[in-house]
Amino acid sequence: MNLDAIPIRRLAHAADLPLPAYESAGAAGMDLRAAIDAPLILAPWRRAMVPTGIAIALPPGHEAQVRPRSGLAARHGVTVLNSPGTVDADYRGEVSVILVNLSAEPFEIRRGDRIAQMVVAPVSRCAWREVEALEETARGGGGFGSTGVGRP
Repeated sequence: MNLDAIPIRRLAHAADLPLPAYESAGAAGMDLRAAIDAPLILAPWRRAMVPTGIAIALPPGHEAQVRPRSGLAARHGVTVLNSPGTVDADYRGEVSVILVNLSAEPFEIRRGDRIAQMVVAPVSRCAWREVEALEETARGGGGFGSTGVGRP
């Protein structure tokens, strides 16, 4: 399947909304819009599953990553809760976005608002080979923040 022609189905409740699109020539993600009938107030520290009104058929070996929009995060503290959310190649249901309001102010989502972005990307699949010990590296078992310890 050609990535230039991924099948997309606009659901009835999104008939008047634009399909996801790149908003600039260099954009990596396509904007997803809220396919809601009435405004939704996202209270501080609350989350909501927001429908987009689309279903897609990705080719095998690909995923769609649902990511936050930087402007919503920077200006309003609204982000994608499970960022990035993954739409698997075999999923055929409606793409929805789990938004969370991390600010102290309520945030209003209106029909057609751009709420997230979607990046289509290849994925790798692996098989595990169980071993008794792993190859040593300079980092070793150093965990979170360990690569910056002792450096200016």
